[in-house]
Parts: sequence; structure tokens; C-alpha cells
Amino acid sequence: CYFLLNYDLKRLGYDEKLASDIIFWAAVGGIIGSKVYHVLENLEQVISSQNPLGMIFSGSGLVFFGGLLGGILAVTMVLRKNNLSWLVFADLVAPLLILGYSIGRFGCFLVGDDYGIPSNLPWAIGFPNGLPPTTSTVFALQFPWIDISGFSTGVLTVHPTQVYETLVCGGIFFFLWKKRTEDGVQGSLFFLYLILAGIERFFIEFIRTNEKYFLDIFSGAQIISVTMICIGLYFLLNPLPESVSDTP
Repeated sequence: CYFLLNYDLKRLGYDEKLASDIIFWAAVGGIIGSKVYHVLENLEQVISSQNPLGMIFSGSGLVFFGGLLGGILAVTMVLRKNNLSWLVFADLVAPLLILGYSIGRFGCFLVGDDYGIPSNLPWAIGFPNGLPPTTSTVFALQFPWIDISGFSTGVLTVHPTQVYETLVCGGIFFFLWKKRTEDGVQGSLFFLYLILAGIERFFIEFIRTNEKYFLDIFSGAQIISVTMICIGLYFLLNPLPESVSDTP
């Protein structure tokens, strides 16, 4: 992501040193934001835990939506400090956001994290050493809202949603990367990213293990996904005036 951002900065005549600043602060803001989101989403478990600090500062719990918001806020500060257009740089990083997400999901697959619900499909995969393992006993304790009565005991096979997302988001990256050099309204690529990423996450949530809090149908991630889609559609149909879009 750094090299691609550096390439585009040079292409547009910006100081290429900005790439390291943007990547660094996006990472810092992303980690903090993802942890805050994870704690808020699992507040009851954190409070009741015998080691709440251990849960907060563990290596798990890096939630994408919290990371996205935290990263945006951190990068916004960098852009304000350098008096640079927010929307111009939002368009620059839009393809890189979905690329980073795609790569991150493959990392989740390698460690056995963020998998989907149990399945008997031919390509379903078991994660006996996953985070957490997909053994029937652990799965039932970790995800009590998911009915596994129709599956045999032992290691459950589950939807490899990490692979699904890696492939779909990889396709979105190539689409956005190709469109980035086309003439368009400032911010249009970023808002298109919000729409496509929101649609992808909304539908994948139906076969993920996240609890469905809203109407027993939708997860918190799906509500955020719908919000992303609505924001993206609104600003694609109602572009910001040039005088506003030039101000970070």
C-alpha cells in the first residue's frame, strides 16, 4: 500500500514523504479505533472478564469499521496540518483501503479468525487451531446464538468467509485502481468505495458468526454498512461544491 500511494503522490506532484506520514498515522488511528469499537461491541464481556485489560490489549479485536473511522480521523489531522484537500487524498487512498482489507482478510484465514457459520459445503473448512477453534464445544460457548444442532460433534467445518472477502475485495480494488485515473468529481472514488465496501460487508455478514442484534436479523456491522452505502450514494448524487471539497 505504501508503494502504491507513493507512486500516485509522485504522479500528481505531491511530496512523496506524505506517504509515510499518512500510512503511519492511518495505522495508529486504525489500531486505536478498531480497539475502541471492539470494546464497545463486547462491553459486557470486557466488564465481566477477570482480566479486562488483557482483553483490551490482546492481539485480537482489530475490528475493521472502528479501524476505518480511527484511520480517517488520524489522516484528517495530517491533511489539515499540511493544508491539503481531504477529498483528493480520500480518492487516492480509496483503492488502498479495500486492498488492505483484502490482504488483512487473507491473514485472518491463515490464523483461523473471522470465519463464517458452520457449513457442509465441499469447500467448507475446519479451524481446529483457530481463534477460536471451530470445535463444537468451543464454538457453542463462543457463539451461543448460532444453532449447530444439525452438525456432528468434533471439528466443525465453516464458511471460509475470509477467502470470500479476499477475492471480492481484491476485485473491488482492481476496479477502483483502474478508475482512479479517470476524470471525475473530487471524492467520487472514495464515495464509490464506501458503497462497494458497504455492499460487500452487508451481504457477507449473513454467513458470519457475528450476533444479529437488530430485529434478530442484522448485525451491528450491517447497520454500519448500510450507513456507508447511504453516505456514498448521497455524495455521489450530491457532489460537494469545489470550494468545500478543496478544504480538508
